[in-house]
Amino acid sequence: MIRRDGADLALVDVMLPGLDGFEVVRRIRQDSTIPIILLTARGEETSRVAGLEVGADDYIVKPFSAPEVVARVRAQLRRSQGFAETREKVFRVGSIEIDPSARRCSVNDEEVELTRREFDLLARLMQAPEKVHTRDELLAMVWGSEYLSPKTVDVHVAKLRRKLGPALTIRALRGVGYRLEA
Repeated sequence: MIRRDGADLALVDVMLPGLDGFEVVRRIRQDSTIPIILLTARGEETSRVAGLEVGADDYIVKPFSAPEVVARVRAQLRRSQGFAETREKVFRVGSIEIDPSARRCSVNDEEVELTRREFDLLARLMQAPEKVHTRDELLAMVWGSEYLSPKTVDVHVAKLRRKLGPALTIRALRGVGYRLEA
């Protein structure tokens, strides 16, 4: 249905008959970058991390309230339309360049493949180089949730450092957060 008709967002239950929600997310991610929210009764950290690692944007544990789901859907939709104020702007810091409207990242004019979260995190940092961002602030801006572990940010920063190498200097400020150094 997503391939045929398109969608703005997907709400996916983890425990589906036949095909589990993690596999559904993997398949959606093959063709689409729409926001995906997983719904599940499995609230342990390993399950939440697994859901986010396969490509979900948020993870809601049952029981939940309808207003919470609506609020999270609205937040994801706002974010998916993100960069509205900067859609045409290309950001450059040192030899790194990102184009939010094309969702492209390059280092020395060579394209670098980033996941959706890696791209969004890098874009947020590049929009305000030298500004200190707390982990909670980055969780809210990039993942749309302050309920995730702050370690989620740490893991994604480490992945960006590996992929972009010496072209990228993200300074960790102990007990505070991260700063992209120009």
